[in-house]
Amino acid sequence: MEKNRNIAVYPGSFDPVTYGHLDIIRRAAKLFDKLVVAVLNNSSKKPFFTAEERTDMLRRVTEDLLNVQIDYFQGLLIHYMSKNGIPIIVRGSAQ
Repeated sequence: MEKNRNIAVYPGSFDPVTYGHLDIIRRAAKLFDKLVVAVLNNSSKKPFFTAEERTDMLRRVTEDLLNVQIDYFQGLLIHYMSKNGIPIIVRGSAQ
């Protein structure tokens, strides 16, 4: 990925993806040229769905959002962001 100031990452386990996740994805997609939804693959946890299944689910439910890219990563988020030139993190909050 090229360095771009208007790119953000929305990281999470997404196990499974929820309507709340989709709401954040749709709202963030309007704010940035590119939004990377990054699925955390944490080998120390036992998720209900595999990283590949979660990634596939997210691709299906966001296929209409042309500026959204689905990816997965292991390790620290800061390393993923640095490697991919992403300067912004999107997070949700409880209401």
